[in-house]
Amino acid sequence: SHPQPEREAMFHRGSGLNLTSGKYMAPIAGYYTFRATLHIGEPLGTPTALLGRSGMVLTLPSVLVCRQQQRKGHPCGGKRLRVLICVQSHCQHNSFLETVSRLESSGDRFTTSVSGVLYLKAGQYASVFVDNTAGSPLTVQSGSDFSAVLLGV
Repeated sequence: SHPQPEREAMFHRGSGLNLTSGKYMAPIAGYYTFRATLHIGEPLGTPTALLGRSGMVLTLPSVLVCRQQQRKGHPCGGKRLRVLICVQSHCQHNSFLETVSRLESSGDRFTTSVSGVLYLKAGQYASVFVDNTAGSPLTVQSGSDFSAVLLGV
């Protein structure tokens, strides 16, 4: 038997995806294709940050990455949002997927996605990270998704 989806219109097959933690754990070693599609907007009220629950949103505070990069001698790229899919929470050493979106000041909702192939050993996990340098909080809104499919060993 397959795990049942937590909400209607959601496909969930296999035991690798933990909707509470937001992590996909590889049941076997192999090449996996990953995709994360995030709907981003300004926070409405005070949303609750609960991953994997239908209708919930996640607020992303602005971080001081830009200042830290300037101190290290790296140029600051302005207001941007990086979305990464990383293996074992390590977004380095060619073990991650990344997309960078330049943020405009319009405040409108927008969608960004990242996808690609990563190799995972059995028991390793992949998860989505968001780096917000916008200067104000942003919200990952309901309808966003994260998927993983085994391509081969």
